[in-house]
Amino acid sequence: MAAAFIVAICLVVVLQVSANIINSLAGWWLDAPTGLIVPAYAEFTGFFLVAATFMALASSLRAGSHIRVTLLIGKLRGKWRRGFELWCAGMGIVLSGYFAVFTIKLVAESYRFGDLAVGMVPLPIWIPQSAMVLGLVVLTIALVDEFIALLRGEKPSYETTSSPGVLPALEDRDSGSDT
Repeated sequence: MAAAFIVAICLVVVLQVSANIINSLAGWWLDAPTGLIVPAYAEFTGFFLVAATFMALASSLRAGSHIRVTLLIGKLRGKWRRGFELWCAGMGIVLSGYFAVFTIKLVAESYRFGDLAVGMVPLPIWIPQSAMVLGLVVLTIALVDEFIALLRGEKPSYETTSSPGVLPALEDRDSGSDT
């Protein structure tokens, strides 16, 4: 879903650049620009960027692409490391859940008051805000799933995927004892 919004950004930008080129060429050849524009293209690309970012949160968590500080966790072993992983996943659930709830309230309020985006196209603002809600709810579900997997004693999903951010030496050292 996030990739679709990135493609949408590219399409809007290509349309606007094409309109600018046609406008310039018409100005040279016909002595009158055509006035072609993509209305509110900056606003739409901004909305698409927010949607792409929030839609990618859960899959980035699973892929191990989120920024993670391994300074402390790399020194922990066994039950201490597992406990710290559980604490991190739990805090992630609390924070993303809190953010999701209040974003849902924001979207409901925007809908109730009929808030519109500022720009050439008066788009109801709850529409682009809904992408944030969906991304945050899916992230919270992914974190709950991660927490349950950790409770079962499974390795975190970001360690079971090969990601450039996780050092192989840290993965190998995790097989230590429960002390």
